[in-house]
Amino acid sequence: MNTFQRNTQQRRVILEELQKLTSHPTASLLYAIVRQRLPKISLGTVYRNLELLAQSGVVKKLGHTTGEARFDGDTTPHSHLRCVECGRVDDVSAPVLDLTGGATDDWAGYQVLGYQLEFLGICPTCRKQTNHVSNP
Repeated sequence: MNTFQRNTQQRRVILEELQKLTSHPTASLLYAIVRQRLPKISLGTVYRNLELLAQSGVVKKLGHTTGEARFDGDTTPHSHLRCVECGRVDDVSAPVLDLTGGATDDWAGYQVLGYQLEFLGICPTCRKQTNHVSNP
């Protein structure tokens, strides 16, 4: 039996709380939120359930080369903008690439299954704190 088929109360609450957010929280940030509803839940339980939900495609895991992974309850195709200073992640509208055509079916021996587009920048809060000047 697939372990995801067991829809426990803990998993349900974790998913509900994640889907309420647009902030793409880390597991530890989501843990603090979930604890308001389930005070006895452990951080490990939140981590394990988020990993399971991500592996099942119910949520997206946004891994980064630096810092803790973040999670997204919105699985519709969209891109992200990440602050290189604080790690904040926001959704961003970007042109959708069509990778279904014949020219992109096979790149360097790869079969393209999909893509994730992430833009990098400095968020408004960090810009104010460090007086970053935007280029015209």
